Amino acid sequence: MKPSRQIRLVRGTGGSGPTPMRIRTETAQRLITANPDRSGRPMLVATLPAGDKLLDAMALSRGRFAVETGGVETLYLPAWAEVTRVIEDCR
Repeated sequence: MKPSRQIRLVRGTGGSGPTPMRIRTETAQRLITANPDRSGRPMLVATLPAGDKLLDAMALSRGRFAVETGGVETLYLPAWAEVTRVIEDCR
């Protein structure tokens, strides 16, 4: 059986448990759950299936999207072609 493909969104901040993370694009937004990195590093990790429509919205916005996580500054990511390339390569 072929393993399911996933994309992980990693935010460089820590938390002690599951943390809400909102992803906003030009055409969509969704609240997802991020969990502390299992290695103990101060990072939050959210995992999405490679076919998730939120990833399509991120790609269509040419990489322009925001990552909102409570208690830390919102990340506004610029237009990077790499975002679309990663999504396409994982599918």
